Amino acid sequence: MKTQNLTSFSEFHLLGFSEDPELQLILFGLFLSIYLVTVLGNLLIILAVISDSHLHTPMYFFLSNLSFSDICFISTTVPKMIVGILTQNRAISYVGCLTQMSFYILFLCMDHMLLTVMGYDRFLAICYPLHYSITMNPCFSVSLLLVSFLVSILDSQTHNMIALQITCFKDVEFANFFCEPSQIFNHTCSDPFTNTILMYLFIFIFGFFPISWNLYSYYKILSSLLKVPSSGGRHKAFSTCGSHLSVVCLFYGTGIGVYFGSAVLQSPRKCMVASLMYTVVTPMLNPFIYSLRNRDMHSALTRFYRRTV
Repeated sequence: MKTQNLTSFSEFHLLGFSEDPELQLILFGLFLSIYLVTVLGNLLIILAVISDSHLHTPMYFFLSNLSFSDICFISTTVPKMIVGILTQNRAISYVGCLTQMSFYILFLCMDHMLLTVMGYDRFLAICYPLHYSITMNPCFSVSLLLVSFLVSILDSQTHNMIALQITCFKDVEFANFFCEPSQIFNHTCSDPFTNTILMYLFIFIFGFFPISWNLYSYYKILSSLLKVPSSGGRHKAFSTCGSHLSVVCLFYGTGIGVYFGSAVLQSPRKCMVASLMYTVVTPMLNPFIYSLRNRDMHSALTRFYRRTV
């Protein structure tokens, strides 16, 4: 496709999973089911935390906000994809593309920050239990949430301002089912080197430090657990952070696989499937991990169900 200036077109075209008409209904039902399960699962987590006084602790305060962020995160991509499958129209306007990218980065970064804050919460609870109630007071918990949101806004708007400087694209077809930042920056008419460096710089800043902190936190947590004399005490302590560790591994594992895999995989379809794991499957699995592996959450959901029935 020839290079086009923004004045000559007003939309981009996203890649679909299949052009086979017989698969469209199956794909529509599949992604609609995934979206509804994700929204309902995370909504149940939020309602259980709000309604159960046993869960009015910093850990579950952050968990409820993580569930809300996951609902918003999956809502930035999947509804548009479902509508595209149903209507066979995968076009997205220029403004809509930048809006989708902005909210995608916002809630992606919010997930990163909340997982980091939750790792810090578990680090204090297990390594410094005597200081935990004093340090993680309600005021400090809300402050951590606000800082996470402000950092996410900064990351999102910085990407948005960089994208707004682009006035010419060499192609309007994106090899993904949503407006991923790398797709926008790699389709510019100008040399994408500067934009690519900036993008990976932000990935390093907003990704490396949270990952490093989570690794350090769980290194200290495991070191502390090994010093616990009784096996029952170790099991009880680890059960409080096992769910969070599972979500951290799933979230960062799929995320790293997407960004490094996109540099290796030459097939757009394979890159799109990798992105699907990161943006759709991970938010869907989080409620199941927390409800099945966490005894407190399981008990709270059971009490919530009984009260509702």
